[in-house]
Amino acid sequence: MELGQLVGWILLAQGADGAPSLMRMVFPMVAIGFLFYFMLIRPERQKQASHQRLLANLKKNDRVVTIGGIRGIVSNVNKEIDEVVVNVDESTGTKIRVSLQSISRVENRESKENATKT
Repeated sequence: MELGQLVGWILLAQGADGAPSLMRMVFPMVAIGFLFYFMLIRPERQKQASHQRLLANLKKNDRVVTIGGIRGIVSNVNKEIDEVVVNVDESTGTKIRVSLQSISRVENRESKENATKT
């Protein structure tokens, strides 16, 4: 018997007894997959769903902040053409037209009034 064949038989015999089971190899990958889903994918989906609900409920006279940080009051919402008209300066009547998706958040009137009182 040649040396190469002998080494092959020894490695084959060790692999049969000491080989890790399929479950030991797959379990860490499945665990990493679950962690990845619950730490990255699921929170991002919840955030997107929350933003979609915010945009669906957007109405006239809501105080909004755009992605660029512009604050104003909604004058008109046209969901068919994906456009919102925001009044940014009440004294001069300055209005801007922005995309519906550029609305970052809606500010509560109650919290805004409470902040100005204190």
